[in-house]
Amino acid sequence: MNIKMIIRATLILLWAVGSGCASGSKTNAITEQKKDDPVDTVLEQLNKSTLELESYEGQIEYKFVQPSLFDSQDTRKGFLYYIKEGNKSRLRVNFLTRKQDEEPEHKYLEQYIVLDGSSLKYPGEKFEGTWLVCIDYQIKELKLVQLAGPAKPDKPVDVFELASRNLPIIGFTKIENLKEQFDVSLVEQKTKESQDFIQVHLDVKPNSVYKDDYTYIDFWIDKKLNLPAKVLAETTEKDFYEIKFIKPKINKKIDRKIFDFKIPKDFSEPEIIPLKEKDKQ
Repeated sequence: MNIKMIIRATLILLWAVGSGCASGSKTNAITEQKKDDPVDTVLEQLNKSTLELESYEGQIEYKFVQPSLFDSQDTRKGFLYYIKEGNKSRLRVNFLTRKQDEEPEHKYLEQYIVLDGSSLKYPGEKFEGTWLVCIDYQIKELKLVQLAGPAKPDKPVDVFELASRNLPIIGFTKIENLKEQFDVSLVEQKTKESQDFIQVHLDVKPNSVYKDDYTYIDFWIDKKLNLPAKVLAETTEKDFYEIKFIKPKINKKIDRKIFDFKIPKDFSEPEIIPLKEKDKQ
């Protein structure tokens, strides 16, 4: 994937996980709502679940579809890990397999880690703020992408705050703010298999700040867990990102070593991509 696709895909991942894993205060999470609005009721219940979530671990299936390119499909499968520790959070995605179009599924190691720059060590470089580490073991390529500048001591940057700069996080963003950017509706589930889920549809409004990136987003909430099970986003280029969360473990102990990272010795020099100066302001 090129760097634009990597960043967009990662932000969608952050947004999708943030739908069920966002951290925040009850003051920000609870809003005045119309009690007879089913959309508000669903979002309020999801919001409640996000406040109670401390960790998340599960399988992930990520698919990128390009209808304009002979309906090309690229599917990766692996595991996702997230923990919240006070005002800080960590996220890691380890992809293990890949399948392109009609080719057989095969082993494919690729990792994405969101971490504090202080965790990165490389001669002659100083990493400040929050960074995305992209590791491709097939071609031994490493990209280090700065997502945010240094945070204020009293306001650490949460991984889902980063996502909300590109998409409001369902379950974290205030309902009234969400409705300013999207027309939000519930989609009736007609099949027996779909009865265990609630589908929420977001149509990007013409004057939305997201109008240049997406046309619509759908996400399916697992009724038992009250957490997202699937997210589907269509971009303005008519490409699709689909993310499925499979067999999640909620609020279970996660080994902190999972989030450790060291630059592999046999890799070529990393490509370091800092924020543009205007983005640091």
